[in-house]
Amino acid sequence: QVKLVESGGGSVATGGSLRLSCVISGQTYDTSCLGWFRQVPGKGRAGVARISSTGGSEYYADSVKGRFTIGLDNDSDNLHLQMGSLKPEDTAMYFCAAGPPSGGSCYLIENNFRYWGQGTQVTVSS
Repeated sequence: QVKLVESGGGSVATGGSLRLSCVISGQTYDTSCLGWFRQVPGKGRAGVARISSTGGSEYYADSVKGRFTIGLDNDSDNLHLQMGSLKPEDTAMYFCAAGPPSGGSCYLIENNFRYWGQGTQVTVSS
């Protein structure tokens, strides 16, 4: 059974940094695509960044490009999101997710991810 558990959320002032972690257990053939999403009340989940455990480049949403970095440790059971230059609009519940590739590639699309963590709250004050 695949399980994802996030940690590292919290409150920070504008311009600050946070590092989110996601421990992944029970990985199967359909968990090679790994990503971070975020959600604010009243809206759907928005993709933040994604990475593949089989290699290749990362992908970032335009809103976080240059400020956030996604990473995966060597044994692929710990996914990270290093967040810098944080802005109030980054305030959200952040979720890590895992899923299979589509057509051989990973896409930062919510429906492509089958497994989700419970979320960790990030609050950026102005």
